[in-house]
Amino acid sequence: MNFQNLQNRYFDISQTKDLADLLNSDNNISIKIDGTNNSSLAFIAAAIFNNSKNTNLFVFENKEKAAYFQNDISNILPEKSIFFFPSSFKRSNAKDKQDGGNIILRTEVINSISKKIKSLIVTYPEAVAEKVSSVDTLKKNTLEIKVKDQIPISFIADFLTEYDFKRVDFVYEPGQFSVRGSIVDIYSFSNELPYRIDFFDDEIESIRTFDTYTQLSKEKLKKITVIADIQNNIAETDKIHFLKFISPKTNIWIENIDFITNKIDELHDKNIDQNFIEKKEIIQILSDFKKIEFSNNKNKNFDKIIDFETMPQPAFNKKFDFIAEFLFKAKINGFQNYILYENIQHADQLQNIFSSDEIKNKLINIVNQENIPVSIENTEIFGLFIPVKGVVQNGFSDKNLKINIFTNHQIFERFHKFTLKTNEYHENKQALTLKEINSLQPGDFVVHTDHGIGRFGGLQNVETNGIVQEAIRLVYKDNDILLVNLHNLHKVSKYKGKEGTQPSIYKLGTGAWQKVKAKTKSRVKDIARELIALYAKRKEEKGFAFSADTYLQDALETSFIYEDTIDQAKATLAVKADMESAIPMDRLVCGDVGFGKTEIAVRAAFKAVADNKQVAILVPTTILALQHFKTFSARLKDMPCKVDYISRLKSTAKQKETLIALKNGEIDIIIGTHRIVSKDVEFKDLGLLIIDEEQKFGVSVKEKLKKFKVNVDTLTLTATPIPRTLQFSLMGARDLSIINTPPPDRYPIITELHTFDKGVIKEAIEYEIERNGQVFFINNRIDNIHEIESLINRLVPKAKTTVAHGRMEGPELERIMTGFINEEYGVLIATSIIESGLDIPNANTIIINNAQNFGLSDLHQLRGRVGRSNKKAFCVLLAPPPSVLTPEARQRLSAIETFSELGSGFNIAMQDLDIRGAGNMLGGEQSGFISDIGYE
Repeated sequence: MNFQNLQNRYFDISQTKDLADLLNSDNNISIKIDGTNNSSLAFIAAAIFNNSKNTNLFVFENKEKAAYFQNDISNILPEKSIFFFPSSFKRSNAKDKQDGGNIILRTEVINSISKKIKSLIVTYPEAVAEKVSSVDTLKKNTLEIKVKDQIPISFIADFLTEYDFKRVDFVYEPGQFSVRGSIVDIYSFSNELPYRIDFFDDEIESIRTFDTYTQLSKEKLKKITVIADIQNNIAETDKIHFLKFISPKTNIWIENIDFITNKIDELHDKNIDQNFIEKKEIIQILSDFKKIEFSNNKNKNFDKIIDFETMPQPAFNKKFDFIAEFLFKAKINGFQNYILYENIQHADQLQNIFSSDEIKNKLINIVNQENIPVSIENTEIFGLFIPVKGVVQNGFSDKNLKINIFTNHQIFERFHKFTLKTNEYHENKQALTLKEINSLQPGDFVVHTDHGIGRFGGLQNVETNGIVQEAIRLVYKDNDILLVNLHNLHKVSKYKGKEGTQPSIYKLGTGAWQKVKAKTKSRVKDIARELIALYAKRKEEKGFAFSADTYLQDALETSFIYEDTIDQAKATLAVKADMESAIPMDRLVCGDVGFGKTEIAVRAAFKAVADNKQVAILVPTTILALQHFKTFSARLKDMPCKVDYISRLKSTAKQKETLIALKNGEIDIIIGTHRIVSKDVEFKDLGLLIIDEEQKFGVSVKEKLKKFKVNVDTLTLTATPIPRTLQFSLMGARDLSIINTPPPDRYPIITELHTFDKGVIKEAIEYEIERNGQVFFINNRIDNIHEIESLINRLVPKAKTTVAHGRMEGPELERIMTGFINEEYGVLIATSIIESGLDIPNANTIIINNAQNFGLSDLHQLRGRVGRSNKKAFCVLLAPPPSVLTPEARQRLSAIETFSELGSGFNIAMQDLDIRGAGNMLGGEQSGFISDIGYE
């Protein structure tokens, strides 16, 4: 059974046939459909679209609903032309910056409509309200290219330049092109990947798409369409409203006509200078289309109402005996049960649970008690469901078809995110390489891993065996020239040594650079000697070998609401293997903010508790101690485990009670700041030490930790490890697990750099409040923090604000943070006290004032406080103009703005290394030096 079979069944019911007949008629009637619960609308829409000749446009109340529906319909009809039509702006606000990925998606839709391709388009009010290019203007801005065409390269270059394409050395984002000999690369706005066109004289030999990071070809094409930026580079007089661009035969499905027209009217009033469509105009335009409304609007007359009798999937709360009973009775009553799964392991888990003797005995008791006419010997009654590979947002029951379509992630209560086709992550991934190459100027210092520091001399064409290739020209001492082929770009990096110092230019053909590398290696070994001795001592010590996983451990891990990433699963297995060894564990888990390090700590902690050992969790701030206490308590609430915390947020008397209970073994897991390493803290039987964000602790705390670490398993978690910690891990002196895989469908955080501007602050806060989110405003000066609060109250009166900083009394700080977590406040104005580990999924905008005063690691940690849900997140850096900043501050702000949110924590840690490339010399995979012995 697959999605296609399920979708086909929906065209057999009378309601779908009636709806199809109405849509195929010539009358522009208004239709209302009821009873479309959860993802049932996607199956109905797929059946209609699959058997119709016209384009269907779906308009939802907001982007999130539209994106979930687009995901559902794309999974049901993977081979069809399904498009998402977003707003071109990052925040769906015409005063905001435009999003290159969104413009590509919009252009794809416009291009599809202009070619009269039958499509299913999903959108929302902010997107519909924007004007688009007219058909005639689109044709003028379009260049069609086919294999075997005779077109001079100069003509293509002139066309692209005329339509504001930027000529670069390497393309990495839409609106760019490059010419290298007989090869032309074009990043059109009409395709997610760029095109590479290979010429033989003036004839086009081949066309293919390629990956900008690997430069490898993806797909060969016969013809392509190159479209300019029709969103920005078109005069307003050449634009028309989107609903006038689409075919009048298009079927328009609208979630709630009144809500959406009112929303569009609000957008028009806010962006009057952008000439957005007005409410009265859209109502007039809509009257020319067939409309299907699927809201709960009871106060409106419709020409036809069709009722699809579906019910939402019940909340089973992971009660598998109840699930089995529900599915069993449904099957007895003639229903077919389908459970959708993404991972075959999930389907196998359910099959194993339902095949257990406990479940079978329960079902047999139901048969006997309720006199159900089923033969007990008939084992087929225990085939409770049919697994179907696929995923939709929410399951449902359909009375007409007598089927239950349930989702695995709802049964296990796992978080399910939508994903949109976008090149944002793709763009950011390239920013570390191609943008840096493009930014190099002749004379800039660069480092070649094999030859040392030289100067960048530009790009140069080199003919080899009759083939012209491009190479990087590097100038060394005595004007010696080294040409580096583009295939060896990974060996060249921009010099990033200490500011104010002039590096030495190396002489080619001498051993000077090799001596520096040897000296660097020796220096790293000297630094490491003390810790290596400690680790050797640990290897000699006999620690506690924890038992294998129990049933409770499996139950805990199954209850995790997110799907484990590949790296997260590997790190979990590595940690548990270390704990089960007799040698004391000392493992560093390095993963970006929000990548799931805390969940690994929860599992490790409970594994220790299951063997009657105590766990100490050391965190850098009182706020993080409170956050971890809530997180661990929530995850372990159903387990035989006592969790407590100790910090200044507790009174002296409460702290004393906690310490007594800890000494007596009444507390299994204790969470705290450096207070944990005080002399009066005693454990009955400590088995595991977890250190969160080690780089935040001073030397004195680390010295005290050595007493714990000799024969106690130690797990260190960090997003941005200090250079020495990372260096020892790369050398193999510590065990290392890297979580590079982002959570499924994780959005990059949009990072923007501005001067202090009241308009920027007002717009960012208003946008987040309007989508029912929360905002962090970081101001690291306590003296003026209340002035900032007053300013925000004047700019955004409807935003409820509060202030938090380190000088507050413990109970007051706890009250404020708890209130913000519980969404009692919309804006939290705070110092960097919230920097580490705070996890508030509803807060997705952070504004950092005087960002130039923060370190690279601090900025990365602060930015990591947002973007922890399925909403796009924003980080606004406020700093003085670059001209008045120090060179170091400019570098930090530039780095945090261009580093990809996905996987950048490790990159930032590498950039902070005192000696870049030492890991490569000692057997790691890192390449390149920042300087000979300098550091950034």
